[in-house]
Amino acid sequence: MTTSPRRIDVHQHLVPGLYRDALARSGVTEAGGRALPEWSPEAALELMDLLGTETAILSVSTPGTAFLTDPREAAGLARRLNDFAAALPARHPGRFGWFATLPMPDAAASAHEAERALTELGADGVTLLANNDGDYLGTGGQDALWQVLDEHHAVAFVHPAELPGPAVEGIPPFAADFLLDTTRAAYLLVRNGVVRRYPNIRFVLSHAGGFVPYASHRMAVAIAADTGRSPLDILDDLRGFHFDTALSSSPAALPTLLAFARPGHVLFGSDWPFAPTAAGQYFANGLDHGVGPGTLAAIDRGNAEALFPRLAGSAPAPAAARPLPARLRRSAQRAAARLFFNLVQPGTN
Repeated sequence: MTTSPRRIDVHQHLVPGLYRDALARSGVTEAGGRALPEWSPEAALELMDLLGTETAILSVSTPGTAFLTDPREAAGLARRLNDFAAALPARHPGRFGWFATLPMPDAAASAHEAERALTELGADGVTLLANNDGDYLGTGGQDALWQVLDEHHAVAFVHPAELPGPAVEGIPPFAADFLLDTTRAAYLLVRNGVVRRYPNIRFVLSHAGGFVPYASHRMAVAIAADTGRSPLDILDDLRGFHFDTALSSSPAALPTLLAFARPGHVLFGSDWPFAPTAAGQYFANGLDHGVGPGTLAAIDRGNAEALFPRLAGSAPAPAAARPLPARLRRSAQRAAARLFFNLVQPGTN
């Protein structure tokens, strides 16, 4: 890994106590088949320093507020989460940004909260789960939200949720279902013309867009047969998404993503703390070893600066002074992660 890449991580989560407590009251103890991880700003900063990340754009992961059946409770929780997240950048200058939580599938309430978060609280964008209790992005009744996001040229971070159906025993949702969930949302956003009607929204698809890059031409043929549109126009819409590298910068997935995505549309992501530190190191090493210096610099920071102009040209955030044992321990962690990454790559036979 480079000495100081000053990465901007667009896919990092927060799990504040108020959210953990709300989930517990509803009997929710895991997300995507994983136990809710511990989180604190201090632990986040430790991980960021290890990966060379200067700024993380934080978001609440699945289930968002969709586990609440009362729309007023969901809107209230979203509001409290956004007030909490809005306070973090001031406490840690230069280190954190945030995506607002919205009480979907209530599009009207989500439009209202998006307006508040973007104009009053300084959110860097909004988080949208691919589906909320089976209600997918791109289906009907969501125009009130799209209009607000389009008006503000907002960044919309699309994160997967559990599929609206029973899980398959032995397959945790985060391992495979999440990728399909994101793909479904992207398909519907394109198929139903949302990305064309609201061209100012910058959608970021997490985890390299799920299956979108790999299956893009197959999807384009299907949408063209369904709608009568040109497959080339559909591919152009699919390539208009932005994509993050969370758990996806492997020697198998990264070349496909880079071959498909438009230049400037690939962003660094870690998925911490739902992806543990070792996973973050593994895929960061895949990115460091998988692309040339110019592409690496763009993914690490340059492409995100175009989406978040407030971060462009900013001076490096002041680094906390650390004692020598801590610095040596971090160097050893990085060296061990690089060695492990090299050891587990498949051969050429």
